[in-house]
Amino acid sequence: MQDATRDAVREVVEAALKAADVTYDEPRPGAFLVKLPGQHKLATMTWLIVGERVLHVEAFFCRRPDENHEEFQRWLLEKNGSMYGVHFSLDPVGDVYLVGRVPLAAVDADEVDRLLGCVLTYADDWFDRALELGFASSIRREWAWRAKRGESLANLQAFARFADPDR
Repeated sequence: MQDATRDAVREVVEAALKAADVTYDEPRPGAFLVKLPGQHKLATMTWLIVGERVLHVEAFFCRRPDENHEEFQRWLLEKNGSMYGVHFSLDPVGDVYLVGRVPLAAVDADEVDRLLGCVLTYADDWFDRALELGFASSIRREWAWRAKRGESLANLQAFARFADPDR
């Protein structure tokens, strides 16, 4: 019975991904790697893995911050309190992921869509703030280096208010 449930959920997930018109691969049965395109974070690669009892959701958010660790982690924990389906988590080296688990019995097309929408919203809407908190010095250095060389600053404009010395 468990295999039948897993197979049925796998089919639900695949159908939901096709309906959402997102790019995905299935490197092994029941393990889907989905590319969610964003505005601030250009792409969020998200795993949907149909397990024995749960659908596991996991997406890389950002690497371990370079600085300001306490405020960065406090910010993550504050965000966790208002999130649906996934929450922030750290791996052993301190890189940040969005992770969640949903019982297989609760997985339908609407829930898959909702989970992907949450991952995309959280990753995209909060990415710039996370970079500002954890990587401000690196962003300032990158801004100065590009400005000195006459390189494009287009993808750093979200940080101009603190990175541009002329502001």
